[in-house]
Amino acid sequence: NRQKELLPQVDRNMLSSPPRFGRMFARTALLLVFVMCASAANVLSTSPSFSAVKGLARSGPSTIPSAMRLRGGSEPKLYSKVTEHVADSFKKVFGADPAKICIAPGRVNLIGEHTDYNDGFVLPCAIDFHVCAAITPNEGSVFEVAAADFNGETVKIDLLKPMEKDDTATWSNYVRGVIKVLQEDKGMKITGGQMAIGGNVPQGGGLSSSAAIEMATATALNHVNGLEIGPKELAMAGQKAEHWVGCNCGIMDQFISALGQKGKAVMIDCRDLSTQEVEMPEGVAVVIVNSNKKHALAGLDSEYNSRRAQCEEAARHFGVTALRDVTSKQLAAHASELAGDTLKRARHVVSENERTVQAVDALKKGDVKLMGALMKASHVSMRDDFEISTPEIDALVEIIDGVLQGEGGVRLTGAGFGGSVVCLAPTHMVSERECV
Repeated sequence: NRQKELLPQVDRNMLSSPPRFGRMFARTALLLVFVMCASAANVLSTSPSFSAVKGLARSGPSTIPSAMRLRGGSEPKLYSKVTEHVADSFKKVFGADPAKICIAPGRVNLIGEHTDYNDGFVLPCAIDFHVCAAITPNEGSVFEVAAADFNGETVKIDLLKPMEKDDTATWSNYVRGVIKVLQEDKGMKITGGQMAIGGNVPQGGGLSSSAAIEMATATALNHVNGLEIGPKELAMAGQKAEHWVGCNCGIMDQFISALGQKGKAVMIDCRDLSTQEVEMPEGVAVVIVNSNKKHALAGLDSEYNSRRAQCEEAARHFGVTALRDVTSKQLAAHASELAGDTLKRARHVVSENERTVQAVDALKKGDVKLMGALMKASHVSMRDDFEISTPEIDALVEIIDGVLQGEGGVRLTGAGFGGSVVCLAPTHMVSERECV
């Protein structure tokens, strides 16, 4: 009954028919995507003439200049619609083609939720949905930014004044935050210029659209200003920018956007920022289903920041830097000393760290059933202990878990309070890559 109430457009006969994701959601308002693990943020074009990039939708990879290929061997045709849309917006607003085109991917986290700011482990992969920044520098002190996804709405940022947030064009605060971190905090020289930014990472979908904006912006500014900043440092700049906007996030989102590898998930140790690449098993597809219930994380009063404060409270109780240093055995022994909500938040983080380490081993061994069990336990923990799921998300997990029947896994992904679920499913269950 709850499923019928929450997802009234689903044809109930589809749920009892042979399970294929494409057919199951064909009549819903949900986003269904078979994603590929993509490469990291990078420059697509350094040519003043943008005609080659605009022709990507009509060209095969062999016709694309090598300078425009992403590291990791990704095919530029995946980005054609995004780059063409943003380039068109740039030309419409500023009257000329951009000098450089940079992209940054969104991400999906397979497991390891709300562990990053607890110095723990995460297992995300970059996805083939991106934010594109088209940019042309100049010698002035004003940086103009147009939002390709908001009808070319344009803001002007005075680089000679202390950075302030814009309460009207709030999308621009992620760009402003990156500029502030690079210029005011790091003391780097940022020149004036013009930039259009846009993409196809769903906003509020739990796929890190904000991190993709930050990393596309940081990558563009890095190249046009000759800053020679490495990807890890760019990721940390993006994280600080997000903190300035108002969400006290961990490092995962920006890090995987900056360092993602094609065809692989990456386990990140969020304490020392070391990484371990994890090949995805043969015959397994990563599927994202967007509930279309958007979340809003920024703001000092947000539930996200509240969860972080509760985790920090639990760590202080144990006299450690972060919950990374607490084991399940220790937590159980001192459970009576923690307040109810604080105990639940700590229990999720401690157990989620353990599950993430186990998940890496499961994927390396190709044990999809174990991975599915770990994902299921992760969702239950997020729902009951961290309390970040929603009825819509729970309904999706229940439906998809019934279709998978132990052959894969499904869980909430991202910060929660809406957004998307991530599934690992046998490829024979996935109709095709589609958006409905």
